[in-house]
Amino acid sequence: MKNMTFQKTKLATTMSLLLGLSVAMPTMAQEDDADANLDPNVEVITVKGIRGSLVKSSDIKRSNQGVVDAIVAEEMGKFPDTNLAESLQRITGVSVSRANGEGSQITVRGFGPDFNLVTLNGRQMPSTGFSRSFNFENFASEGVSALEVYKTARADIPTGGLGATVNIVTARPLAQPGQQISLTAKANYDTSNVEGEDVTPEIAALVSKTFLDDRLGVALTGSFQRRDFQKQQANIQGWQANVALPDLDASQFTDARAVDESGAPIQNFFAPNADGVLEATSAHFFPKDLNYGIENVQRERTNAQATIQFAATDNLTLTADYTMSNVVAGSNSIGWGIWNNFGGNVNSYQLDENGTALFANISGDDGSFTASRSTTEFDMESFGFNVDFQARDDLKITLDYHDSNSTIDNGIDPGLRSAGQVILGSAALDYKEYSYLEGDIPQFVIGWNNGTNQLTANEIDSNFSQFIHSPGESDIQQVQLDVEYLPEFDFAESLVKLSAGVSNTQQTLIGTSGWSGLRGGPGFNPSFPQIFPDNMFTLNGTGSFLDQFAGGGSALSTDYYWTYDFDEAVARQAAYLTADVVGSNEYVVDPYYTTNTTSSVEETTTAFYINSLWEFDVKDVFVQINAGIRYEETDVISPSQSNIAEQVNWVASSEWITSFSGIQEVSNEGGYDLLLPMVDIRVDLTDDLVSRVSFGKSVTRAPLGNLLGGLSLSGSPKIGSRTGSRGNTNLKPYQSTNFDISLEYYYDEGSYASVGLFWKQVDDWIETSTVDVEIDGLYDVYLGPRWNEAVANITNRGDQATDTAIFDEMLALGYGNADGQIEPDPATDSLITWRLSSPENVEERKTNGIELAVQHLFQDTGFGIAANATFVDGDVDYNPYVLAAQKALSGLSDSANFQAFYEDEKLSVRLTYAWRDSYLIGQGQGQGTSDVPPQFAKEYGQWDMSVNYDIDENFTVFVEGINLNNETEQHYGRFEEQFLFAGQYGPRYSVGVRVSM
Repeated sequence: MKNMTFQKTKLATTMSLLLGLSVAMPTMAQEDDADANLDPNVEVITVKGIRGSLVKSSDIKRSNQGVVDAIVAEEMGKFPDTNLAESLQRITGVSVSRANGEGSQITVRGFGPDFNLVTLNGRQMPSTGFSRSFNFENFASEGVSALEVYKTARADIPTGGLGATVNIVTARPLAQPGQQISLTAKANYDTSNVEGEDVTPEIAALVSKTFLDDRLGVALTGSFQRRDFQKQQANIQGWQANVALPDLDASQFTDARAVDESGAPIQNFFAPNADGVLEATSAHFFPKDLNYGIENVQRERTNAQATIQFAATDNLTLTADYTMSNVVAGSNSIGWGIWNNFGGNVNSYQLDENGTALFANISGDDGSFTASRSTTEFDMESFGFNVDFQARDDLKITLDYHDSNSTIDNGIDPGLRSAGQVILGSAALDYKEYSYLEGDIPQFVIGWNNGTNQLTANEIDSNFSQFIHSPGESDIQQVQLDVEYLPEFDFAESLVKLSAGVSNTQQTLIGTSGWSGLRGGPGFNPSFPQIFPDNMFTLNGTGSFLDQFAGGGSALSTDYYWTYDFDEAVARQAAYLTADVVGSNEYVVDPYYTTNTTSSVEETTTAFYINSLWEFDVKDVFVQINAGIRYEETDVISPSQSNIAEQVNWVASSEWITSFSGIQEVSNEGGYDLLLPMVDIRVDLTDDLVSRVSFGKSVTRAPLGNLLGGLSLSGSPKIGSRTGSRGNTNLKPYQSTNFDISLEYYYDEGSYASVGLFWKQVDDWIETSTVDVEIDGLYDVYLGPRWNEAVANITNRGDQATDTAIFDEMLALGYGNADGQIEPDPATDSLITWRLSSPENVEERKTNGIELAVQHLFQDTGFGIAANATFVDGDVDYNPYVLAAQKALSGLSDSANFQAFYEDEKLSVRLTYAWRDSYLIGQGQGQGTSDVPPQFAKEYGQWDMSVNYDIDENFTVFVEGINLNNETEQHYGRFEEQFLFAGQYGPRYSVGVRVSM
């Protein structure tokens, strides 16, 4: 931190804001004019470092209209955190969701990633994949000057941020005349890494220079980061409600559910009847599977930006910029676990008071060892051109155009051109046991037919493989014209600015889906263990696996797993499992062997706004009113393809496959218009005390997947999971009427305390409703006459009618085809009942909350602290006792953040803590039943730290530590006893140098 002088005056505050930012922000377009009018005799003291960043951020918060927060770079090329999402969570009301142990997406005031709009220098950016969310880990922080978070409605910014609009601001060379150079080099150490490099590089460079008497400016930014890490996890893909329970002896089960006078479980759950009306029912739940996994990842991220500015005249500035991001992530993983398909499979069990299975002994199905491989590339490019023309002293015109594109492709692996999964294992078992009676993660044990709990290498058999290719592309073309007028009306002396604008935004999203089907004769029938030599497999222990969890590591009940080479397993099966051997189940790696469809959404929005800024005094109290209105028209077209379902075959005891024949072209259209008023009132009660009242309407457009036309049926419709979906291009956006009140006390330079209350009433809430339908031509083997005949034969022999036994019996009765599959019989079988999900606009929902923040700089001591907390509530909670889709808000949770720092002439130290309470991730589980069960995340708290030391004014060395407390992630279903996920990532450390010139 360099020499500092603080003057507690309005002029000093204004100058700190204007000179500190030195960037072209959408809401501060008058900045260049203000700089030109500053008194040249006033000495300007530039404050850098942590303290300088916090001072600038508080100035932005104070001077803006509405509720706006910001984070500003500490100096050129140095943002407070290495990850933009991790920086954003320092802002009151912002919390992050993580991917691979680092901040990825944000939730603002309880509204998740799809409800927040991200712009780059005021331009709407393409999403990541087929969604509206933005993944911040794909964007380097070195070239970012500031992050602005607009929490209240603004007429002059693009719509889409019902929670907030986040603007990423990058440096402009003419705002920083002269030559600026910043070079950073890091060595990153990820403690989780096993297979990759222990130390990986990260480099960044930022160069800015002006020419021709500061009329021409060029800025170049580039960065490269590599991260090698390992992700350890346990997961259950879904919970099944009300699976068939056998009639067992009382010694074989424990049921803690409350019962009525007749001894039946009390009906404290609610499920929809045939008419969609909720009726009381009882319920119990069993896990579909249990898997452990180890994923080794190598990720490389490259970012670059080039900006050219030319001040052709004193009144005309032209800016062209190009931004790119490229992220390539390669993943190799191994998994092992059990599969439960449910039939008459349960031998013994223990249910808790909510009907959740804490223990189950289950027959049939299989245990497996899975190898997966994929390489995914994300590409983003954005070209923009801006014309800033000061036509007169009182008239400014700005024209901005950009063309931005992003693609994501999970098939760039040169050998596969897809994401591949190989499943080997065996169905030669007596039983499987699932237990979640103690510890943090569930346990499983398999009783194999060899009389032990361990499968030998020569017993490992081929189950199936599958290959998936699902690339997506998002393209945005946007043109915006803004006019700013500074009027001088005798009849309206308080009117200080009028602005208006028009824009056109065309967004196109295209997604392709290819699936190989289950290749290679799934289900261990027939059996092919001879394909794999014993030396292909390596036996491993679990000593260091999930050792941060109670019950993990060597304490796991199954404390071993087999690994094998993915490529060798694929090659051996492709050579052996040909069409001559397994017929239509032939082993191929073609991801388009079974399905190949393309879906797209084209969304065009034309918008017009007008805005006015008023300033006046009421009895020496400064009042500012910002009022405006925005009108938008949006047209939606969805030309898409749907696979035509032919029939559903039972191909193995635990596998059902939908066969498709051809593609049907469909196209749907929709549209809507919006009128969005807003008003912000700011009252400076004293020189230090600011009050605000804001009212406005904001929107978030429907999830893109919901707008797709056509019908999609599950390609693997297992019992209890016969599901499908259909889109709705006529969906209206979520429309929120917002009301904010806040009080902010700025009692010293960079120090303040604030409290804010907010209310949101969201109309046209989008709910995914479900309906049971039968589709002509799709018949069900399940519970048909042939199924019942097999069950009767098995039970008459005194055996247990597991799904494996039923499948084998039906084959023995001659009901299989030439490939050993059981096809439906239209003459005797009934039509399948599919549960289709369809999005619809429903009634309003409400949320409210309180935001508390304090930031205190201990004068000249070098110490400072900042803390904030957000508490949210509303009628959008999820009720775990309702077995149906609900109008719940994903991401709604309380959050808190804390940071403390020390800074002097040479040394700066920052310690931060981020906490987020448990929250609903979303509705629907990968292998859950059709009641659309939820996914919740447990509370999460993480400590980070950074230390910087300035050797001289140009050379800095630093150390960073992320997730110092080795926090882990855990997810669950309706109740915490319904385990879904546990992940362990480990701390990460960096050491580096930064050179500034």
